[in-house]
Amino acid sequence: MKFNRYVIAQLQNWKACNNRKPLILRGARQVGKTTLVREFAKSYIHFISLNLEKVSDRKYFDDYDDVNIFVDALFLMNNITQDKLQDTLLFIDEIQELPKAIQWLRYFYEEVPRLHVISAGSLLEFAMQKIESFPVGRVEFLYLHPLNFREYLEAIGHTLASEQLANVPVSPIAHTTLMKLFHRYAIIGGMPEVVKIDIEDGMLANLPKIYESIWGAYKEDVEKYSTNTTLRRVVKHIMEIAHLYLDQRIKFQNFGNSNYRSREVGEAMRILDDAKIIRLNYPTTDLETPIKSDIKKSPRLQFLDTGMVNYSLGIQGQLLAMDNLSNAFKGALIPHLIAQELISLNYMTNTKPHFWVRQKKQSSSEVDLVYQYKGKVLPIEIKSGRAGKLRSLHQFMDRVGHPYALRIYAGEYKIEELTTLSGTPYLLMNLPYYLGTKIPNYIEYFMNNYSLN
Repeated sequence: MKFNRYVIAQLQNWKACNNRKPLILRGARQVGKTTLVREFAKSYIHFISLNLEKVSDRKYFDDYDDVNIFVDALFLMNNITQDKLQDTLLFIDEIQELPKAIQWLRYFYEEVPRLHVISAGSLLEFAMQKIESFPVGRVEFLYLHPLNFREYLEAIGHTLASEQLANVPVSPIAHTTLMKLFHRYAIIGGMPEVVKIDIEDGMLANLPKIYESIWGAYKEDVEKYSTNTTLRRVVKHIMEIAHLYLDQRIKFQNFGNSNYRSREVGEAMRILDDAKIIRLNYPTTDLETPIKSDIKKSPRLQFLDTGMVNYSLGIQGQLLAMDNLSNAFKGALIPHLIAQELISLNYMTNTKPHFWVRQKKQSSSEVDLVYQYKGKVLPIEIKSGRAGKLRSLHQFMDRVGHPYALRIYAGEYKIEELTTLSGTPYLLMNLPYYLGTKIPNYIEYFMNNYSLN
């Protein structure tokens, strides 16, 4: 099955660049890196693929210490003449298995610049620790995530819904259809193998074995990179119970009712963060750009894929029966998924979303997300109910120097001119859940076309 990943446009730009560098495609296991490269390889005359989990493919790097001789041997084996360098894509998969291969990316760039080289790995952060001189400035990075809702619509073949999603603003006639489709996506998530099986038979009962297989592979991978027995135990503990804390900010000390210390849990969390399985999203107190993480404050947990969290919580069947997912798992499901949708747009960097906090002795405020756009910090609340109840958003708008705010909810697209509880006028753009990946487009439209009277 072919998935239309929007990151393919970034690969096409990379291919056309005159000063192209070897590309490292990063992301957790089973988000579709290998499939993406194989699809992209169809735009080349020749394609050479090496998987460094295979001894036979690692042998090329073991046998040669000169990159030019290495390329000569590889081309000879594949019956490709040297004048086809520019028309050939070399793909080095699972590159984290061989530090020498990572180091050689520098020499591909310096000595064989006409050869197009892409590598992929799922635990590169750990492999980099073993490399004395990483080829900084000689490589480029691209990040891949689970399918977002736009890509999901393409995968299930609903081209009309995809076209409607692309309209800014969205047509009211598309709302019911897009909400129904988003409901299914919110339940199963965006892991390619899960989406593939769901398309083939549409039965939730056939998905557990896929989730279990993916999660089991993650456990094996991450535990390998834990440096001692205690750390392995902490990592295992976190992976077994972390999904239960989706609805709250966490503290490292005694996490999950354990006896583990803050330092041990923090180290284990950072391992999982490096593996991009569970991320730590820290709050900010900033009202002006640039937004900075406040790592002294308690973070939230962001998981790779909401569908896997739903499976771990055992709530997928329950979600099927719900008309509105606003209150699913204590109201935490949709905020998590919207953050996942925004993360999916970060192809070039590994940036994380922020939420905003204002903490005082007698009161506290918390806005679900903040988004930086053209020197302004915009609040994004993810709630249903009346706009007048958005107390934290009101506190934010009383302090920030612009009138633009967003709410993500189950209703239809609309823009309102409102006033905070303290009397500050502001504009509220209300967006339905399914527009998570379109938030940057809507913010641009909002700020270019609306202002306070």
